[in-house]
Amino acid sequence: MGLLDRLRDLVKKPKLPGLTVDTPGVEIVVEAFDPAEADSSALARSPAWVAEAPAILRHHLKLPPEKVAEAASILAQDGWELREQDHEGGFALAHAVRVQTLDALHCAQERSRMAGLAQRLGGDSLGWDALQPSGAST
Repeated sequence: MGLLDRLRDLVKKPKLPGLTVDTPGVEIVVEAFDPAEADSSALARSPAWVAEAPAILRHHLKLPPEKVAEAASILAQDGWELREQDHEGGFALAHAVRVQTLDALHCAQERSRMAGLAQRLGGDSLGWDALQPSGAST
């Protein structure tokens, strides 16, 4: 996503006040862990997702432990926060999280970006999910 795209997003998609990656009481409203499924299909099959409301987009990454800091630095440039969750089979399991309004195009772009980043660092992108407050609206 280029600078112009980010500026457009800032202008046309204001954040819902108060929703942060640490907001309590959020629930998973859509998930996409099948690489063969289009992001638009994942969004369309979710009855709980509120399209107009911001969500916490969370990408699940499997990274070599020595590459976590590098991944965090790269992701921070675009407003992502990397949170290490656990370790499994010599890899760190982490979530890249940020608040944004979801649409199929941006979900697909970010999925591709996360897959490329994970691969460059010797890891894998497992999929993504999105969380919204119960009964999200606005």
